[in-house]
Amino acid sequence: MNYPVTQCEDVSENYFGTEVNDPYHWLEDDLSPEVAEWVKGENELTQQYLRQIPYRQALASVYENMLDYEKISLPFPEGRYIYFYKNTGLQNQYVLYRQKDDSEAEVFIDPNRFSDDGTVSMETVSFSSDGSLVAYSISEGGSDWQKIVVMDAETKTIMEPVLEDIKFSNIAWLGNQGFYYSSYDKPEGSALSGKTEHHKLHFHKLGDQQKNDQVIFGANDGQQYRYVTGYTTEDERFLVISCSESTSGNKLFIKDLITASSSLVTVLDHFESDTQVIDNQGDELFLTTNLGAEKGKLVRVNANDPGTENWQTVIPENSHVLSVSTGSGYLFAHYMVDALSRVFQYDHQGKRLREIQLPDQGSSSLPYGKKEATTLYYTFENYHLPTTIFAFNANSGESEIYRTSKISFDSNQYVSKQVFYRSKDGTEIPMTITHRKGIELDSSHPVMLYGYGGFDVSLMPSFSVYLATWLKLGGIYAAANLRGGGEYGKQWHDAGRRLNKQNVFDDFIAAAEYLIREKYTCRQRLSISGSSNGGLLVGAVMIQRPDLIQVALPDVGVMDMLRYHLFTAGAGWAYDYGTSEESKEMFTYLLNYSPLHNIKTGQHYPATMVTTGDHDDRVVPAHSFKFAAELQAKQSGNAPVLIRIETDAGHGAGTPMSKIIEQGADVLAFTLFNMGIKALPEGFK
Repeated sequence: MNYPVTQCEDVSENYFGTEVNDPYHWLEDDLSPEVAEWVKGENELTQQYLRQIPYRQALASVYENMLDYEKISLPFPEGRYIYFYKNTGLQNQYVLYRQKDDSEAEVFIDPNRFSDDGTVSMETVSFSSDGSLVAYSISEGGSDWQKIVVMDAETKTIMEPVLEDIKFSNIAWLGNQGFYYSSYDKPEGSALSGKTEHHKLHFHKLGDQQKNDQVIFGANDGQQYRYVTGYTTEDERFLVISCSESTSGNKLFIKDLITASSSLVTVLDHFESDTQVIDNQGDELFLTTNLGAEKGKLVRVNANDPGTENWQTVIPENSHVLSVSTGSGYLFAHYMVDALSRVFQYDHQGKRLREIQLPDQGSSSLPYGKKEATTLYYTFENYHLPTTIFAFNANSGESEIYRTSKISFDSNQYVSKQVFYRSKDGTEIPMTITHRKGIELDSSHPVMLYGYGGFDVSLMPSFSVYLATWLKLGGIYAAANLRGGGEYGKQWHDAGRRLNKQNVFDDFIAAAEYLIREKYTCRQRLSISGSSNGGLLVGAVMIQRPDLIQVALPDVGVMDMLRYHLFTAGAGWAYDYGTSEESKEMFTYLLNYSPLHNIKTGQHYPATMVTTGDHDDRVVPAHSFKFAAELQAKQSGNAPVLIRIETDAGHGAGTPMSKIIEQGADVLAFTLFNMGIKALPEGFK
């Protein structure tokens, strides 16, 4: 490979007496014209390489055709209308529709009109309680920085100037007066990479200028919080404020909105649990928590004295991780049983009424809706079954199919199987393997092994057209439920974070070894894939075990573990990672696995396609830039190291359909081509 010349600088930093070189430090400057030129050169090389793959365009056409079907979301009532999102097939962004009674649906908001290229997306949409007003946020180029538009829902008239510089925020209405939202002070320099730390909750009163918006929380309590969220109970009786220093653990406060002069009441004054108010009946609050119950429980308490000593258990903890929703005056409990869904219905006294029968093993959303709703909706899917929407009558307990997927994909030809394998230390790890029925285990099949393993995130079965295309290509898809996730509660999460992070990589390596040992594939047909924290996973494993893998696909990954906390809201990830500044022990541990810092000169690394977006302000693209530059400089052998940098795209959310098609097809083609597959299977269409 004739890689672009990448300048090296004599830059280093001292950590506890150890000097660490950072020769590609200059690639962190996203405002630099030199960086822009480097991005251009790398993208040109990548496209030049991809053009040589003989079936690239054919694969892209099939992927596009598979995506070209009508896609409709769960419906939700607001005021006099039922709303839902729809994509007619290949629209860059989903369109929000509404209909009244049995009348024909009308377009309510079409984000495809926000920009010519579809790179401006609509994110959060929130209606006032009577449905007469709506506020929605928009993102430009995939950035986490957003704007909020306020509109009269009846006339579709924009009511006032757009609110700007909103980040990591919901929109919570208070009657028709206005709404709560959260944001940071805009950083100096680059808005895409500048550090953001002081999150605050604001109230915007309709008709006022944004500069006059009141700071409700986060300004004067003497402590800065990285994440602050405010939301109101359904009856708008209480404002609930949750604040965090990191991605786990939160303090919790409530404010009685009936009395204007009421003060904040503390529910929890520490970060030792994840606790949220999910419902209320008058003064009685219902909270989900893992305080003293690592797999979760539901409690109730009087809002006038909500301390933990007064909590009463409604749904107790059991051996499976619990999450709870509300609707039609009932509670719905989702239990994760070996990363598969079971759903039960309860009343507010904690009496179990029934189990909702799911059609197969897989992943179900929870029925959710307003108290007066007569019909609730939920989805079901797994790795080979497209998403089906069910309508549920909470009083009778009956479910019926509301809408099935219209994708041209015969799920009956495929099967998903859950297996358990042992990691390096003997821990049993679940993994779901999906493939065409009747295949022979002869070590010949292309495999894509996917993982995440962090931040208490649970990897449950989900359907995607990307995955369906891989299956139609004859590929096997394996998803491993690694430690660091939330599949088995807090202990499972703790076993894969900070000084235990190597467990996650060992779990993933053991998954790859299992797939080879059981003859699903061989080393030459094995690819590994992951995004964000999963991109870190791929980066670390391909560096630690390059002999095990043929193709590595790290997407928007965290690759520089010594400096990640210096960008955007990265410092909030320290609960999972630790930082290089906090102790010599933590620095040494991070240095020993940081993908960027462990690339060795002359090593044969797998064929690698790094993917990122130039507007990613969650995991800044400098991680991917520096990793790709270092890997290109030190790679030995013929396996290519490419980086594909999407323009006007961020961490993934809001990516237009056109870019989804292009990137997905490019990654699939690159993967097959570097497995030595010279042609697509017969009948692939």
